[in-house]
Amino acid sequence: MYGIKNSIHKVYKGAAEAVLPVRSQSRFKEEGVLTPDEFVTAGDYLSRTYPNWEWAAGVSSKTLAHLPKDKQYLVIRNVPCKRRVAEVEGYDEAAEQLLETDAEGDGWVSTAEASHRDTTDAEIPDLDDDANQTSITQHATSAEEDVPDLDDLGFEDEDDEAAVPRNGYLRAEEPEDHVVRLRTYNLHVTYDKYYSVPKFWLIGRDESGQPLQTKQVLEDVSEEHARKTVTVEAFPHDTSLVAAAIHPCKHAVTMKKLGSMMEQGGKTFTVDQ
Repeated sequence: MYGIKNSIHKVYKGAAEAVLPVRSQSRFKEEGVLTPDEFVTAGDYLSRTYPNWEWAAGVSSKTLAHLPKDKQYLVIRNVPCKRRVAEVEGYDEAAEQLLETDAEGDGWVSTAEASHRDTTDAEIPDLDDDANQTSITQHATSAEEDVPDLDDLGFEDEDDEAAVPRNGYLRAEEPEDHVVRLRTYNLHVTYDKYYSVPKFWLIGRDESGQPLQTKQVLEDVSEEHARKTVTVEAFPHDTSLVAAAIHPCKHAVTMKKLGSMMEQGGKTFTVDQ
């Protein structure tokens, strides 16, 4: 049912974008939305501050007229993903909770791992306590007495040909099973004309460098977001690429909330931050 709804929305959104004018008036502080010029300004700041991010042009036939030809989208490549969501210690999709829920039922989602974490400090010893100080001192003294004198171990100063190889160096070889292979993702950021916000796309590859299938991508997304906000679509600037897209319908609301939080803390909130 969700797939059908998403398909209908994509058709409607595409038709609307064909006739809607490009946003030209800034409403960033009031609504959390961006004009194309503000998107470029923010992208310039990001790529200048963090060089791993860079602008890309994409396929020429997919160039958008309201953005510079060489600044169609942002990309950061080969971001490692070490573990699947289900492998994260303490993860439980049922334990995810909405925080600061508003009138529409939206809010921040807490991680399941955090909800299981014991934050009590009852078992942490107080170093100022005399009994603990005495115990620590006794343990340290006992440890020093247990350390043998190297002179008593019978080591000789003569060269040991078995210990030092003739080529002058040692080479450590790790068994094949201990080599850690990571999934990697390229994260793309495009400008969504319909919502007037950035849209995020994830294109992943497995340990062998092969593109991830839809099922594999969803293994790296929390259950809360996989059900509601992440869909698999063709990347708009190169339709030969299939990506996990994060639906942008709540991005403006989120940006506005972040802006309000920063201003309440006495900080400024601008596009180029």
